[in-house]
Amino acid sequence: MTVVAVDPVLESIVVEVPVERAFEVFTTDLTAWWPASHHIGEAPFTEAIFEPHVGGRWFERDAQGGECVWGRVLDWEPPHRLVVSWSITPDFRPEPDPDRASEVEVRFVDLGDGTTRVDLAHRHFERHGEGAGAMRAGVSSSNGWAGLLVLYASRTAVS
Repeated sequence: MTVVAVDPVLESIVVEVPVERAFEVFTTDLTAWWPASHHIGEAPFTEAIFEPHVGGRWFERDAQGGECVWGRVLDWEPPHRLVVSWSITPDFRPEPDPDRASEVEVRFVDLGDGTTRVDLAHRHFERHGEGAGAMRAGVSSSNGWAGLLVLYASRTAVS
């Protein structure tokens, strides 16, 4: 079987906070900016969490305490870099097979003037198999990473 590489989704935004705060809002204040509509669990979403270490889970929790894993922390380098697996199928359900997960890398670049550029790369869509194109299309839509980064930037402005 031939695997065809799929171009990554690349997004960037500049936030007007120092790099440490940019990383903190992205990782520990995720629930405050992640839209409740962007969940894959069966029950309504109440919070999104990164466990702050390599191997930690990236997951959602619902009002009944149920959890649905979105991926795993692959690299945790505060305040400059975070890499997580995207263990979600192209039809937005949990993907139990780690070999079928794409990756999201987020870099926080100190611009030296109290601002930070946040560079996001969602890559390895080919791991999703036949649904690779659909997955890429979903996360590159206006409801995908570009829109999420705008929500994130708005949160950094009020935090």
